[in-house]
Amino acid sequence: MSARIPGNDYGVLEPPVPGAWSPRMAVSVVIPARGGQDRLDLTLAALAAQTYPGHLMEVVVVDDGSVPPLRVPELAPERTRIVRSPRGRRGIAGALETGTAAADGEVLHRMDADIVPYREHVETHMRWHHLADYLVVLGRLRFTAAAGPLPAPDQVRRAVAEDAAHALFAEDPEHGHGWIDELVAAHRGLRDAPSPLLHRVHVGATVSLPAALLKEAGGMDTSLLLGEDTELGYRLTQTGAVFVPDADAVCWHLGTTTAMRRPAEVRRHNEPFMADRVPYRRNLRSDPGRQWRVPYVEVVVDAADASFENVRASVDGALASTLSDVSVVLTGPWALLDARPPGEDGHPPLDDPLLDLRLVRGQYAGDGRVRLAERVPATSFPAPFRLTCPAGWVPGAESLAMLVELADGDDEGLLLVALDEDETGVTAARLERTSAVARALRVAAEGESLDDVIADLYGATWLDAESWRFRPAARAYPAWATARNREAVRWRAEAEKRGREAERARQQVSALKAELRELRAQAAKGSRDIARWKEKAEQRRLEAVTLRREQERSLLRRATRRLRGLVEGQR
Repeated sequence: MSARIPGNDYGVLEPPVPGAWSPRMAVSVVIPARGGQDRLDLTLAALAAQTYPGHLMEVVVVDDGSVPPLRVPELAPERTRIVRSPRGRRGIAGALETGTAAADGEVLHRMDADIVPYREHVETHMRWHHLADYLVVLGRLRFTAAAGPLPAPDQVRRAVAEDAAHALFAEDPEHGHGWIDELVAAHRGLRDAPSPLLHRVHVGATVSLPAALLKEAGGMDTSLLLGEDTELGYRLTQTGAVFVPDADAVCWHLGTTTAMRRPAEVRRHNEPFMADRVPYRRNLRSDPGRQWRVPYVEVVVDAADASFENVRASVDGALASTLSDVSVVLTGPWALLDARPPGEDGHPPLDDPLLDLRLVRGQYAGDGRVRLAERVPATSFPAPFRLTCPAGWVPGAESLAMLVELADGDDEGLLLVALDEDETGVTAARLERTSAVARALRVAAEGESLDDVIADLYGATWLDAESWRFRPAARAYPAWATARNREAVRWRAEAEKRGREAERARQQVSALKAELRELRAQAAKGSRDIARWKEKAEQRRLEAVTLRREQERSLLRRATRRLRGLVEGQR
């Protein structure tokens, strides 16, 4: 039984201090490369000075069609070899698939061919893998400034061996993985990071994981030429992996990445492939009516002992969900239908004991969203959620979206919707988080209740059917059901009508705003005119006052002169 880690809280583990423990696990450092012998030489020189025991470390360089072919330089770990990608397989994902197939170590440490790791880099990774077998350890990258010649391999080896790798290069102040640092810091070193976030930090330049875990996740997706590390990070999440960003696992990255130099083009290239494969990228799945390679929710309905009408009600209810990326698995003894063709046992078609199963298969065999299976695996990998719905119970249009929102809001591992209760117990619908079930399967003791383990590591909550809009088929079907496409067209037409009305309203509001601006302008002009005329009136008043005073003074002067003349005449 492996260590029990709740959620992504690897803080329950206590890794040893480098140099103060005894490693026992073998690691294969896998380096995909195409050309760039000079940079590869520095990577291998730095690996030759690692503290991790040489007899436990091999290096597998995958030559992905280099011209001239790559070679093992003089300064390299003793157990270094070069393998070549087979013809027809190109790209990082293909090279890594080739390298991991050739690797012998219990742990795979993927490293780019332009990385210069510090002295304890590999050891820092490996100390974690000795504690649990489902950890994905992420190193920390420092990006070098582009200017200046590269140091010689012997200079790199000496600096790394002397624990002076930090002084080899000047750090590029303009480039780095600051967004990763922010995510890590915002979630206590990812210890309380929600499940949908973890795959984003899976950057492949220096990452290590158990070989068995990579195999469980399905290996590399060799159809991807870019974004292969992000997509693999998503699948690793669904295996129940824990992501450990170790700030002490430091290395230099020589220069910048393509994503840094051409970010918009990389995003444009990757978005269709990520949308199809990574349901967590909700913003990329905005297209209505689409089917995707990996659904967000897998709905399981058992048709084995149910009527055709009850199965149909549950399946159609799930497919009519407002959450569009849903698939349905119908479980039942389907092979029995082929082993006992209709009429072979003498029963007329309407008296066939397998009639309900035949009707269910006839209803859904041609629907690309529905799959028939004898049984389902323990998890819904690679889909992040599975809803198990008893036949005859119908989820409402918003039930799945509401349940998933609740589960993601609290990073809940299990939601149980109580549908009915009788003397045999409670009938419930179950929404399971794939990563939580995978983790519980990995760490549960023999005989231990899986639901109890999920509740302990991720949490489990009981809900009521009415609040979460589950109804029995007799109340929900077929009266509520209509043709999905017709409904979609009707609501689309309604939305377009409302959109036109909204546009007219926006235009009216815009016209009113323009009229208001004009009135305000006129009012402002009127205010300015009033102020101007008021100023002129005041000026005229002052002029009139001045003139009146001048007239009064003039009259006074004339009166004074006349009075003086009279006085002088009397003398």
